Amino acid sequence: MGVTRKILNWYARIGPSHGKKLPPYEHVVQIGDPMLRKASEPVAVDKIKSEEIQKLIKKLKYVLDKYGSVGMSAPQIGVNKRIFVMRQTALQIASIPKESVKTRGITVVPFSVFINPTLKVIDYSKVTLSEGCESVQGYTAEVARYKEVEITALNAEGDSTSTKYKDWAARIAQHEMEHLDGKLYTDIMDRKSLQCIFWEEVNLAKGKLAIPFYPD
Repeated sequence: MGVTRKILNWYARIGPSHGKKLPPYEHVVQIGDPMLRKASEPVAVDKIKSEEIQKLIKKLKYVLDKYGSVGMSAPQIGVNKRIFVMRQTALQIASIPKESVKTRGITVVPFSVFINPTLKVIDYSKVTLSEGCESVQGYTAEVARYKEVEITALNAEGDSTSTKYKDWAARIAQHEMEHLDGKLYTDIMDRKSLQCIFWEEVNLAKGKLAIPFYPD
């Protein structure tokens, strides 16, 4: 209650219109934002090359890069459109313990844009691993995902593409597809596995620790 009151007092001081920006945002919205629970609307094919959609794609990449993420969907930056992007760089992989890279099947994924995507399960066997989300900052949980999927979609030029993903890349694709349907990993997680990734730091700081919602 005390923390909530401090936030409300801060919000009252700055006013609701202070620094207000319209979507697409340059930040990731958080769980509780109604946009994350809406089924996204398809993009008209003849609008893909429009300034609006191309701007949205560029903003998705901008936020993806800024947060150092591997996937980002339009709802996460406040836009109700069926578009997501994903990628996994060699630099990102280099920062992950080699054993985790091997066991999770993490590989380089080139930057890709998916418009009006559909998902087909190729391998119905499931793998359970810890998973997080930029829209649920500071927490992770165990989530079961299909081992291999195929994503069919239109790219940024409006051309049809079909790509198969396995292991970790398949997990990213499934995670982002769920965003477009108004779902979060918290809907299907092992509830007992949910944890704050900063729990140790909270204890060391005697509770005086702020969870960042925006990258430095």
